[in-house]
Amino acid sequence: MSLLNDFQWRYATKKFDISKKVEQSLVDSIVEAARLAPTSSGLQPFKVIVISNQELKDKIMPIAFGQTIVSECSHLLVFAAWNRYTEERIDHIYSITTQERNQPADRYQRYTDMLKDTYLKQTEAENFGHTARQSYIGLSFAMAEAAVLKVDSTPMEGFDNAQLDALLELEAKGLKSVLMLPIGYREENGDWLEKMNKARHPKEEFVLEIK
Repeated sequence: MSLLNDFQWRYATKKFDISKKVEQSLVDSIVEAARLAPTSSGLQPFKVIVISNQELKDKIMPIAFGQTIVSECSHLLVFAAWNRYTEERIDHIYSITTQERNQPADRYQRYTDMLKDTYLKQTEAENFGHTARQSYIGLSFAMAEAAVLKVDSTPMEGFDNAQLDALLELEAKGLKSVLMLPIGYREENGDWLEKMNKARHPKEEFVLEIK
């Protein structure tokens, strides 16, 4: 089976059925897909915050400029990236790596020294620009898994990051919000976009071949 059939099925859901909740096992699978996503140097510099609390979702809706899908969705996933790289963060993931692979603790020291030399002298803004881009990879994997499971989702950049960071107290965790992904089930016959054709650039415009 091809993922393309699932990608044809999915769309950016504009109205969720508030009476339908996504089973926890499916939520776990969607989050696990994000966890398994590849990232630059395997650093995995972002986290996924899973919100099902209705009161909190209602507080986030005005931060998302009144977009009701934030409140209506079954679960709201927030992708938050590291604010910057640190020696401790780099060492921690490579400690996990060597343990999982039964390798000596210093197996990747030359490589991690190179990573530290590259990232630690950058500004926080430069670091965050890189970590934030990695979170988009995790988002795409989560959306793909959701489509396979026939769970609707809508990727969102349209919210006030600073306000969301303050509400979720992300600064204290060394994180900054990047994206949100409401998931749930479309409201049948209640979503204006549901029945519309998918619109994309034609293949001959989208693909540039070099032979």
